[in-house]
Amino acid sequence: MAFPEGFGWGASTAAYQVEGGWDADGKGPSVWDTFTHQGGGRVFKNQTGDVACGSYTLWEEDLKCIKQLGLTHYHFSLSWSRLLPDGTTGFINQKGIDYYNKIIDDLLTNGVTPIVTLYHFDLPQTLEDQGGWLSEAIIESFDEYAQFCFSTFGDRVKQWITINEPNLFALLTYDLGVFPPGVPHRGTGGYQAIHNLIKAHARSWHSYDSLFRKGQKGMVSLALFAGWVEPADPNSASDQEAAQRAMAFHLDIFAKPIFIDGDYPEVVKSQIASMSKKQGYPSSRLPEFTEEEKRMIKGTADFFAVQYYSSRLVKYRENDKGELSFLQDVEVEIFPDPSWIKLDWVCVVPWGLRKLLNYIKDTYNNPVIYITENGFPQGDPASLDDTQRWEYFRQTFQELFKERRQDHGEENARQGERHTATEARWPCEDDGKGWSNVAARQRTTRATRNSKSSKTLISLTSLLKETHGEVLRLQREEEEPS
Repeated sequence: MAFPEGFGWGASTAAYQVEGGWDADGKGPSVWDTFTHQGGGRVFKNQTGDVACGSYTLWEEDLKCIKQLGLTHYHFSLSWSRLLPDGTTGFINQKGIDYYNKIIDDLLTNGVTPIVTLYHFDLPQTLEDQGGWLSEAIIESFDEYAQFCFSTFGDRVKQWITINEPNLFALLTYDLGVFPPGVPHRGTGGYQAIHNLIKAHARSWHSYDSLFRKGQKGMVSLALFAGWVEPADPNSASDQEAAQRAMAFHLDIFAKPIFIDGDYPEVVKSQIASMSKKQGYPSSRLPEFTEEEKRMIKGTADFFAVQYYSSRLVKYRENDKGELSFLQDVEVEIFPDPSWIKLDWVCVVPWGLRKLLNYIKDTYNNPVIYITENGFPQGDPASLDDTQRWEYFRQTFQELFKERRQDHGEENARQGERHTATEARWPCEDDGKGWSNVAARQRTTRATRNSKSSKTLISLTSLLKETHGEVLRLQREEEEPS
């Protein structure tokens, strides 16, 4: 298989999943520190990230691996509470700054481009105690943190992700209560968190745009989790509508406000309003943006970062009992095609990525796209026989190349200066799956060594349940008669 010129390879990690050193050198506690230390079986085998992969003390070894693999990019997240132990700039931890400065400087010295995420689910515990993402106060706190990071590292970091998978995070944290603090707010908390996450992202984008972009010349976006869905019965109007709702509730609920017009999809607003009325609420459970907020949110992304793992079939399922939850509002049932190869929660559907990317291209005006996660799960310990993984990646790359050459034409690809790149997630994660993800990127002329990929996406909130094993159990409980 011939890769295009400029194709890049990278690895992706998250602070809590790899760093360890949970209380080292002045770091403050994050919600994950508190959550895992409480035990109670909420985490697999009551494991913690206290040590994890030990990257806080073993960075030099990680760097050797990066160099040995010949990676061109390294995507990592900053620990908010390692830099600002109480979540505010009232207390700045210099040793945390030194740690990330060394990572960034070492990467650049070795010709590796850093891609940095500000927030990957590990909120400082102090801020969670003040309401976390359910409180509007978090918007100001996040903007303060973002400005601190832009000011401290932005002279060298040119590619920023503000928030990792906010759609997954809002559902699992504040609706289902699977993530810390572990308190479910079914049918309300997820929407309030989404509202604040969107505004926090937009505020930090504007801060970068007005205060840092001219001097630093970087780019800022957020990374959205997404899966492709197909109607279970292509000839069923209700299944087709179910697939559209699934996409709207999962992907478009974030993407449309940020990339199109500053507001939620109409189908999301009407669906939740209708459900809320049936349940006796005086108004919709989905908060509304003001006109000023819509103007503030619209256009606050310099590229489209998407994270794809799998696909599903979807069909209509009425919420006839009026159950209160984000998932029940969508009124869909999701399931895999039995012919698909399934490994853990991932169904191997490489053509789903191709369809997803084309959807993004067509729906969001052909944006610059970064596929910041995609991959293939393994057991723990991982087998040395990598045949299945190799085949998965081979098929995935074939679909990406088809998108470039067949869907849009080789000449168009050349004119757009598109270059595909990949990132494989570091094979050391707390869930024991040893995820490996591919990130496809393409390049436009406006940015330094960036990538551009025009493609497709659809996703459904229900698919999120299967990204973490325990969440699937929650759906089964909802379906069982009481």
